[in-house]
Order: sequence, then C-alpha cells, then structure tokens
Amino acid sequence: QMQLEESGGGLVQPGGSLKLSCAASGFSLEYYAIHWFRQAPGKEREEVSCIGSMDGGTKYADSVKGRFTIARENGKTTVYLQISSLKFEDTGRYYCAASPSCTPRFPPPYWGQGTQVTVSS
Repeated sequence: QMQLEESGGGLVQPGGSLKLSCAASGFSLEYYAIHWFRQAPGKEREEVSCIGSMDGGTKYADSVKGRFTIARENGKTTVYLQISSLKFEDTGRYYCAASPSCTPRFPPPYWGQGTQVTVSS
C-alpha cells in the first residue's frame, strides 16, 4: 500500500496563512519528488509547487511565487506547503502527489485525497 494523505486545510481569511502537510503511508518519500496541485470548481488542475528528491530543488507557479513555500522534513516522512498572503483565488482543493521527479515523463502515480482550502471573509 502506497498512499499519501494531506492535512492542514481549512477556512482562512484573506491575507491569512495555513501549513499543509503531505505524509506518506506504506513507502518512504526519500526517493520521490513531491508535487502540490490545486483545483477549484470550474477550473483546471494547477500545479502550484514541487520539491525534488535527490537534488532538493523547488519550483513554484507564478501565481503563488513569493507567497507559498515547500519544504521537506528532515526525516523524509512529510512534505509541507506553507501558504501565506492568501487570496480568494487560492481557494480550492489541494492535493499532493509523488513521482520520480518534478518534471516526470508521465502523470504522478501516487496521489492523496486532498485537503480543502477556502479563503473567505
């Protein structure tokens, strides 16, 4: 069993922050790149961030650059996504996914169930 589970979502006011977590079950994250995607109703899925495995490199969508930060726990069991200075358009369901690299040749094979982030005043 290789599963991912997201947590940390919730209702937050504009300008607020949340810390999302992605935890592995049944396998280690050590050799995987971890992506964060989000999807809002009526919109296509968007990759917002990724952190590499061996190289440890990070990438961010232009829409979140400077506001979101991805980091890997030293124990390699959890990847976090700190989301800050939140805007209404950041609302959506956030998913983590594991794949060989941040630029995989195929869609990520492992996904979590998602955690909802709602930005509302």
